Amino acid sequence: MSLDSLKSAVPDYAKDLRLNLGSVIGDSPLPAQRLWGTVLATAIASRSPIVLRELALEAQAHLSAEAYTAAKSAAATMAMSNVFHRTRHLLSDQEYGKLRTGLRMNVIGNPGVDRVDFELWSFAVSAVNACGVCLDSHEQALRRAGVDRETVQEAFKIASVVQAVGVILDAEAVLVD
Repeated sequence: MSLDSLKSAVPDYAKDLRLNLGSVIGDSPLPAQRLWGTVLATAIASRSPIVLRELALEAQAHLSAEAYTAAKSAAATMAMSNVFHRTRHLLSDQEYGKLRTGLRMNVIGNPGVDRVDFELWSFAVSAVNACGVCLDSHEQALRRAGVDRETVQEAFKIASVVQAVGVILDAEAVLVD
C-alpha cells in the first residue's frame, strides 16, 4: 500500500478523513523533512499497525536515515514523557510537580536533526497523546525559535488526521458487517 492505497482503504462513511489525509500530506506547506517526520512520528503515536506500516514506507522514501531515526526517537521519547507529565498534571496533589523527574531523555539534547524539526515532531506526538503540559512546552519552544502559528497548526492537523485514520482503519479491521 501507498498513501493512495491507504486513502482508498478509508470507508465511505469517513470520506472526510480520506480527503483530509490527502490534503494534510499532499498539499502541506511544510518542507519535506518536517512533513514526513511529523507523519512518521504521529503514525507511531497512533498505535495503528495499518497506518504505521503504510506511512512509514512513504516516510522512509522522503527522509534521510538520520531524520527517520529522529522521528522515531521523538515518538519514543514522547510516549514516555506525555504519560509522565500528563499524569503529574492531572494529579490533584501538586507536590508531584516539585519532585525530580528522573527519566532519561538524552535524545532531546542531540536528536540528530534540526532542533526545530524535532520539537515539531514532539509537539505533534503530544497532540496525539493529549498531554497539555507537553503541548505548551513544545509550542513555546517552537514559537521562541521563530516558528509561526500556521506551521504549528499544520503539525496538529497532521496529528489529528493520522490518528483518526488509524482509529477508523483499525475499527474496520475488527468489525464484520
